[in-house]
Amino acid sequence: MSTKITHKPDYAFHPGETLAETLESLGMTQKELAERAGRPLKTINEIIQGKAAITADTAIQLERVTGVPASFWNNSQRNYEAVLARQAETTALEKELAWLKKFPWKSLCALGWIPRLDDPVEQLRAVLNYFGVAGVAEWASLWGKPAVAFRTSRAFDSNPMAVAAWLREGELQARHIEAAPFDKAKFLKALAEIRTLTNEDPDVFVPKMTDLCAAAGVAVVFVPEVPGTRAYGATRWLTSEKAVIQLSLRGKSDDFLWFTFFHEAAHILKHGKKDVFIESKDGSKDAAIRKKETEADAFSADFLIPADEYAGLLKTKSHSPASVCRVAKKLGISPGIVVGRLQHDKAITFAQMNHLKKRFAITVTLN
Repeated sequence: MSTKITHKPDYAFHPGETLAETLESLGMTQKELAERAGRPLKTINEIIQGKAAITADTAIQLERVTGVPASFWNNSQRNYEAVLARQAETTALEKELAWLKKFPWKSLCALGWIPRLDDPVEQLRAVLNYFGVAGVAEWASLWGKPAVAFRTSRAFDSNPMAVAAWLREGELQARHIEAAPFDKAKFLKALAEIRTLTNEDPDVFVPKMTDLCAAAGVAVVFVPEVPGTRAYGATRWLTSEKAVIQLSLRGKSDDFLWFTFFHEAAHILKHGKKDVFIESKDGSKDAAIRKKETEADAFSADFLIPADEYAGLLKTKSHSPASVCRVAKKLGISPGIVVGRLQHDKAITFAQMNHLKKRFAITVTLN
């Protein structure tokens, strides 16, 4: 990630100081300037003392009298006001530095999402710029209760700040993906084709699944998890015509990846565009949310391994790597998916047949 640092001066000179120097060089008094410009002497005096601003009209009058372009006076006034505004903002941000200490900004720097800066206030600015918000209060309003559906590990609680950062990165990446307007029929067709890619390596399935989904109106992004996130995936709608599936590869094995992907796809297909799903350690207290999560789980499980096929698989009293591979080949899916399903349903132990699973990792490239 390349970052351009722009110098912003922390001092301000009122253009009245320059006007005073100009009058001195011209040998002109304030009274004479007032007479020539048709302005009250009091106004000229207040400008020179820095108590009044140079308006656009006054700038034109000063150009006529002093020969200094109106654009110079206008720019000087704007720059002065901009520096004052920046100084006021700095003072306000200094009062919010305690919030920055709670935020996992060092992780975002390590991932290359924001620059690492020595000045705490500048670091806070970088975080706020990343989220596209003016201040901490605005961040809390938008991200304190993120309006997204995300499926986190039931074994852990999530750090809301880390989750927000992870979701924001997915949002930013998804915005750069060109997608057609959402089409449910095309998306279902894309899911069927993506199911056939579960045996492939990431360099094959990632570009194909992203292209297939984009053609159906869904942006798929792979975003490494921020420490404390503990999120497998997320779904949301950027617009009424563009949905997002975000995957972290938490769990890092193909059974986790593919189950999560189709779980998130179910939210897009079955649930509202403004739904909020937050799955904590103890699950949601909201019965409607629990129902939707259960629906998404069932869709993913049955899409990968049809119910009748799985029922037949469970009738087998003993499972071996060879038998699992035969079933996977018949179904046209990765053996790791079958292993993961059997482990989840306690048909085999979590220590069995893990060698049949593929392991994945997101590579982060810093420019």
